[in-house]
Amino acid sequence: MDLVSGYKGMVGLVFGNENSGSSEDSYIERLLDRISNGALAEDRRTAVAELQSVVAESHAAQLAFGAMGFPILMGVLKEERDDVEMVRGALETLVSALTPIDHVKGPKNEVQPALMNTDLLSRESESISLLLSLLSEEDFYIRYYTLQLLTALVTNSPNRLQEAILTIPRGITRLMDMLMDREVIRNEALLLLTYLTREAEEIQKILVFEGAFEKIFSIIKEEGGSEGGVVVQDCLELLNNLLRNNASNQILLRETMGFDPLISILKLRGSTYSFTQQKTINLLSALETINLLLMGGPEVDSAKDANRLLTNKTVLVQKKVLDHLLMLGVESQWAPIAVRCAALQCIGDLIAGYPKNLDALASKVLGEEPHVEPALNSILRIILRSSSMQEFIAADYVFKCFCEQNSDGQTMLASTLIPQPHSMTHAPLEEDVNMSFGSMLLRGLTLNENDGDLETCCRAASVLSYILQNNIQCKERVLKIELEAPMPSLGAPEPLMHRMVKYLALSSSMKSKDGKPSSTGNLYVQPIILKLLVTWLANCPNAVHSFLDARPHLTYLLELVSNPSATVCIRGLTAVLLGECILYNKSSESGKDAFTVVDSISRKVGLTSYFLKFDEMQKSFVFSSAKPAQPRKALTRSNAASMAEIEDVEENDSSNKTDGHPILISIFDAQFVNLVKKLESDIRENIIEVYSQPKSKVAVVPAELEQKGGESDGDYIKRLRSFVEKQCSEIQDLLGRNASLAEDLARTGGGGISQPEQRASGAPERVQVETLRRDLQEASQRLEMLKAEKAKIESEASMYQNLAGKMESDLKSLSDAYNSLEQANYHLEKEVKALKSGGATPSSPDIEAIKAEAREEAQKESEAELNDLLVCLGQEQSKVEKLSARLLELGVDVDTLLEGIGDDMGLQEESEEDEED
Repeated sequence: MDLVSGYKGMVGLVFGNENSGSSEDSYIERLLDRISNGALAEDRRTAVAELQSVVAESHAAQLAFGAMGFPILMGVLKEERDDVEMVRGALETLVSALTPIDHVKGPKNEVQPALMNTDLLSRESESISLLLSLLSEEDFYIRYYTLQLLTALVTNSPNRLQEAILTIPRGITRLMDMLMDREVIRNEALLLLTYLTREAEEIQKILVFEGAFEKIFSIIKEEGGSEGGVVVQDCLELLNNLLRNNASNQILLRETMGFDPLISILKLRGSTYSFTQQKTINLLSALETINLLLMGGPEVDSAKDANRLLTNKTVLVQKKVLDHLLMLGVESQWAPIAVRCAALQCIGDLIAGYPKNLDALASKVLGEEPHVEPALNSILRIILRSSSMQEFIAADYVFKCFCEQNSDGQTMLASTLIPQPHSMTHAPLEEDVNMSFGSMLLRGLTLNENDGDLETCCRAASVLSYILQNNIQCKERVLKIELEAPMPSLGAPEPLMHRMVKYLALSSSMKSKDGKPSSTGNLYVQPIILKLLVTWLANCPNAVHSFLDARPHLTYLLELVSNPSATVCIRGLTAVLLGECILYNKSSESGKDAFTVVDSISRKVGLTSYFLKFDEMQKSFVFSSAKPAQPRKALTRSNAASMAEIEDVEENDSSNKTDGHPILISIFDAQFVNLVKKLESDIRENIIEVYSQPKSKVAVVPAELEQKGGESDGDYIKRLRSFVEKQCSEIQDLLGRNASLAEDLARTGGGGISQPEQRASGAPERVQVETLRRDLQEASQRLEMLKAEKAKIESEASMYQNLAGKMESDLKSLSDAYNSLEQANYHLEKEVKALKSGGATPSSPDIEAIKAEAREEAQKESEAELNDLLVCLGQEQSKVEKLSARLLELGVDVDTLLEGIGDDMGLQEESEEDEED
């Protein structure tokens, strides 16, 4: 038990010295000794009861028990199965050792004994197998405490227990059998399976093949459906765990049991429609199941998964789920806000990208005769009237999904946009039941205008932006709408677009209902109206022309884009709107053309500052956090109560003081953010093109070019000359101005463009390009000359290399001659020795004289030849040094070139030295 010994060391660290926890340690040790070595069974049972009591109450006792108690109690479970009371006590003690003690409030970094005990017990796979085997015992409390113990293990150490259960034969089957046990056992087993199936795909599949779906829906029906208690919540949480990110389980549910049992949970029963907290949580869990079937997982990209989701949507609509969702989200205004919001989001997910479901929603009518109205009208009323921010976001999401890639639906809604008389638009709110969709929307756009409260207007503007998105016909149609002035004396009707620009300006001075300045104008009212205008002007030249018809519009945008009190999001969207007035401007009328807009931006804002607004906006939280729609956060026991009680974000919340307002995060979705990014790159490029072209291509002959009556030819020529000089001066000024602007643009335009869009567009750029081209040509010519000179040097080096080889050959022949002389000398000496040994003494002096004379003669001849050779070598060495210096100047590696020369000579000299030795 190395783990236990290590655990003892940890306990020592927690308690400090050995004496600090001596009382707890000694008491636990005495109890464990009585359990393991006691002679009387009753005494051992009493010891187990006392041990359980102290471990359940004492933090220190849990630590001490973990260091010593696990082997003893696991031995009891293994070897004393017949003693039911003893096994009960051991299991209950283990549960207490793994359960945190709530009333202990120590430091945050304090060791948690329950977690340490869990880690110690879960390390032994035999322990898990032993506990699972106890589930087959007949005693109720043994099974109950065993399930509690397994739940404690999986709560504190889920991964390890999941792996252990998968390795145990029939481990999952034993747990599934507990669902058919008595109610208390069943509920504990249900809770355990809920923990086990979180992010464990293998366990999820095994449970489904063991009949989990049938048992789950059977328990839900038995407990009363949505009216049931926490058991229904646990069943739905287990169901959601089995379906989340698991395509095969979703298909199996659809093909076997179908969606009828799930949809029946959404049915409201009774006449009072009372909603308790538990019923709210149960409905939220069922709506989460619907959402999982509609949205799939975060990685839905394959055609197979897309087909599965479309099939789910088809079957759900066939089963009338849309009726139940409309009842919960639209008609049941007494339902909690959380339920209404979840139902509306499910409606949006149900219709998104599926034409049949879009048509089904468009044709739905709510209410009873004679008071019926289209479902879309009712959802629009929620957007305009709801006091809940979360409900507005959810209802707005429905229209977003309805209008996305649904040009027919957009056209149908836009066709109802017919202005009403001023008396109708200011009628009581209750009378909007008889209005068409478009009339209600236009009324919402102009409602509370005189009160300075543009909250309703901003919500209606969000819906209108969805109707206009990527639909030129709808943009042109709405462009023709004119609204009556609030008072006939104030003038003629004005276009709807101009009214929206006026509201954009008014929103900065909005006041709340108590008369104080409201912060919501800068938080989301202005950004939403700007989103409408950006969407409207995109790819619609007529809308740009209508926008620029009123000269104050451009002036206001130039002020707003440089307003330091405006948020980053507002300044960035204003910059995009100004860019659209350039990008989609087809007007040639002076004062309204693209050049005029660019020139105004350059003079009043500056291109550097203007483009900086794009970069700041892209870095803001709203734009950087925009992502495609994701499944909602999983509903569990720990967060169910908080999610059931949605509270709107207060205006004084610190999180609202930034660009990250919840409404903006929801409405500025990934599709709109991508549109803005594309517009930004097009705007940068288009501004370059505007500056690279003349302002007007129509040649107009000035009056100064005509000869005046009575003017002499000489005076006429002088006047023409001065006129041309003046025109040349103005042209040079314009060229210099364009060049500086283009240079400024090229310098600032790279922040948000990843493509090579920074082209040379001004005079300095063209001059620089020509200079670089000439430099490149000169460098190429110089390189060719150097290559030719290098080839010449290399040929000379090759010649000298051959000469050096010849000299080496001569030196070798000289060395051979010297060796032959040495050999002749050796033979003469040998003959002399032979003559001496033969006794020919009289001739000895002659032989010695001959020998000396021959040696002297050979030495003189050798020295003469060596001197000649050294002179030649010196001359050649000086040549080699000059060539080497020249080669170094040309960048040639001399050592590499001369490598290998002289190796043969060195080897020959070494052989000669060996012979002499």
